[in-house]
Amino acid sequence: MEVINYSLLSDYDIFLFKQGKHYRLYEKLGSHLKSVNGERGAYFAVYAPNAQEVHIIGSFNSWQPTHKLYKRQDNSGIWEGFIPKVGKGELYKYRITAKNGYIVDKSDPYAYFFETPPNTASIIWEIEYQWEDEEWMKNRWIHNSLDAPIAIYELHLGSWRRAENNRWLTYKEASEQLTAYVKEMGFTHIELLPIMEHPFYGSWGYQTTGYFAPTSRYGQPQDFMHLIDTLHKEGIGVILDWVPSHFPTDQHGLVYFDGTHLYEYEDWRRRYHPDWNSYIFDYGKNEVKSFLISSALFWLDKYHIDGLRIDAVASMLYLDYSRKQGEWLPNIYGGKENLEAITFIKELNEAIYRYYPDTQTIAEESTAWPMVTRPTYLGGLGFGLKWNMGWMHDTLFYLSKDPLYRKYHHNQITFSIWYAYSENFILPLSHDEVVYGKGSLLTKMPGDEWQKFANLRLLYAYMYAHPGKKLLFMGSEFAQWLEWSHDRSLDWYLLSQPAHQGVQRLLKDLNRIYRNEPALHKLDFNAEGFEWIDFNDWEQSVICFIRKDKTAQNTILIVCNFTPTPRTNYKVGAPNGGFWKEILNTDSKEYGGSGWGNFGGLSAKEEPYHGRKYSLTLTLPPLACIYFKHHSTQKKNI
Repeated sequence: MEVINYSLLSDYDIFLFKQGKHYRLYEKLGSHLKSVNGERGAYFAVYAPNAQEVHIIGSFNSWQPTHKLYKRQDNSGIWEGFIPKVGKGELYKYRITAKNGYIVDKSDPYAYFFETPPNTASIIWEIEYQWEDEEWMKNRWIHNSLDAPIAIYELHLGSWRRAENNRWLTYKEASEQLTAYVKEMGFTHIELLPIMEHPFYGSWGYQTTGYFAPTSRYGQPQDFMHLIDTLHKEGIGVILDWVPSHFPTDQHGLVYFDGTHLYEYEDWRRRYHPDWNSYIFDYGKNEVKSFLISSALFWLDKYHIDGLRIDAVASMLYLDYSRKQGEWLPNIYGGKENLEAITFIKELNEAIYRYYPDTQTIAEESTAWPMVTRPTYLGGLGFGLKWNMGWMHDTLFYLSKDPLYRKYHHNQITFSIWYAYSENFILPLSHDEVVYGKGSLLTKMPGDEWQKFANLRLLYAYMYAHPGKKLLFMGSEFAQWLEWSHDRSLDWYLLSQPAHQGVQRLLKDLNRIYRNEPALHKLDFNAEGFEWIDFNDWEQSVICFIRKDKTAQNTILIVCNFTPTPRTNYKVGAPNGGFWKEILNTDSKEYGGSGWGNFGGLSAKEEPYHGRKYSLTLTLPPLACIYFKHHSTQKKNI
């Protein structure tokens, strides 16, 4: 088995690669099964410009450096070659001998499949699959558009549900169980914590080594495709968490790849990430940009992914992120902005929306950086959506307060509207809020057990009424008591208890109402879709507002009582006369509430209030949120 000097790369491929514009490198670099001179085998190609020699070692040559790759003579830095009789399923690595004498065995950065950790070899694989999601792919622009209802169920696949002996579910097992559950709950999308191959399970996938490979912990690449296919056939979108902000320092990975800092910055003040003990990509290198953008497009192309949530964008934008004075290097103008990362982010979003305009990119960006979700041609970063971290922090801060003191923090629950339309926001109650000793969402709520559940139901209904798309981390939908752990299943046994059943039932109804009522999603990013009725009743900790669609005919009035005191004869202004049907009440007994309410609805009286021509005299349940939908037909006042 001699190495044949063979190439899949054209001169134009090399030109694009060196310009940072080759977005399909996964078709050229890595390992690919081919026929050369009538003989079947595997082609290998790896970027290692500072290597003295590169050998392929693997299960087919007893892991001995007997197969040396050829270095291209075009200054591309790429080593390649074809080895006959090497087939699918063979294990391999690159043994790189650097010019400085450094010798290391590296996994393939472009591999489609890896050994199950802690093993680290790459696996020669093909990723062909017979997709059956044509209907979804043809119409997914409807499901992913900014005026669509988007309610995301965020999950970590390995700890969502476990099988016998605490075993992970496989991709195929999850295809059945997860799809059925998400459909039953009414979520529109799932979002998977990073599924890309990662050596340390406790990183939850955020320390990625395989940027083109789903983790083998749960099965083969085609098994993961089957999971996505199954979800799509049931009308459920799939978003992946993707991490271009940093990578781990495991020796078999990208770090010090060819005896130099090839993928990472050379200067330690830019290279090292103090928060995660990891390295930062050098976004100024065109080859690195080609690598990362190719990875992003790979998942949209080969795996039919509907969106990418980009992790830790703030850490990419700022050179002084989590650094003290003297620990960071300013840009060429003396500023703290990472100009190279900004350029990369813009090019990433431009490429994704150019080739996959029916998908979305989502920024996890926690600062006040302007125009994150505005087009690059207007000076924005070009993302489609952004997590609203301000809303999340303020809302949880407010609801964690004893209701007795909430009136002193009333602005925490009203302030978010002032900036709600500055970006295209997702409201996230994510995994970050239920780890590292923060407790579950339920345990953040104050009061006795009844009040904790009532507060949580109130939180969810307020969230679904607030402008912005929705995201909820697994377990929160049935009020998990314990904070999340990646090493065990969610506590599904809690659903045998009425209070937890009630929260889950509420989430089902919220998703149903949210999807069916255009007023709650059509104008999420247009201020015409929201009107305050009253945000000044800080003394009683009550807010009320209106959501409406483009026609203003589908109008929903929302009232939130953030205290445990029921309020009778509470008057609120109404924009229309006629009957207002109570379509949701979080204090309903079927959700575990006390049953206070308005007997299904009531008619507005022609008595001006709150600057409106009409008014409603309501009963406000304790620690509850109620939705009223306007019906034009007049009904007798109840």
